[in-house]
Amino acid sequence: MHSSLSRLFTTQLFRLASVGITGLMLSGCFYANTSQAPIATTYPYTEQQRMQAAHHWEVLARHEASNILQRERVRFRDLHIIEPDHPGLNVYSGGEFDRGFRTLLTSELVSRGANLTTVPTPNAANIHIDVEVVEHRDRGFIRPPIGAFTALTAGVAVATIPINHWAEPALGLIPAAMIADTVSGSWTTTGNEEVIITTQIIDGERILYSSSNIYYINAGDRRQYAPHRVPRAPATPTVSITNTW
Repeated sequence: MHSSLSRLFTTQLFRLASVGITGLMLSGCFYANTSQAPIATTYPYTEQQRMQAAHHWEVLARHEASNILQRERVRFRDLHIIEPDHPGLNVYSGGEFDRGFRTLLTSELVSRGANLTTVPTPNAANIHIDVEVVEHRDRGFIRPPIGAFTALTAGVAVATIPINHWAEPALGLIPAAMIADTVSGSWTTTGNEEVIITTQIIDGERILYSSSNIYYINAGDRRQYAPHRVPRAPATPTVSITNTW
């Protein structure tokens, strides 16, 4: 009985292997390395920071100030930071990043010995700061951070130990919680909103310095970076009331 089952299994396995080999041979005859359109591939794993605190603006200002003063063409020049041009906006309309980042960049440059002017002068080079918000409306699947599935599996495994061996099952959550406390500071979502922040130093028609940085931002923070792109609430209709006919 056992030998009959073994022969039957071997026969079925041989048939499957034959079909597979035949398929590979036929695919070679019909140019397996061709396609009607380019095949989508992914990029190598990279990381991108999320900007969600004024301290993060300070970190960027410190980075830009350090880079600016390393450039010989601008190190000893008078510099003037151009004010944002958003007509019709006030401090309650948003735009906190524009105001905050310029103030932080001014402080970082002055503390490093840069020559900043409060008004444009003929010999000064102008610092321009441009902010572009990018909204992705139809993103595909984005893999979770490296190790996420492993950590989840480990947490489930740890939680099952007390169920099988310990007297109090709830104790199994303690090791998993300790792991979460250790790594939760690096957890964040990818999101659909990004911001491109470009700092340039321009002298007449010459660009002396240009640096762009990309960050994820929270969707609710868009008004801080691009207040002119935040949808306005619809106007409330009014009805006039009078006692005359």
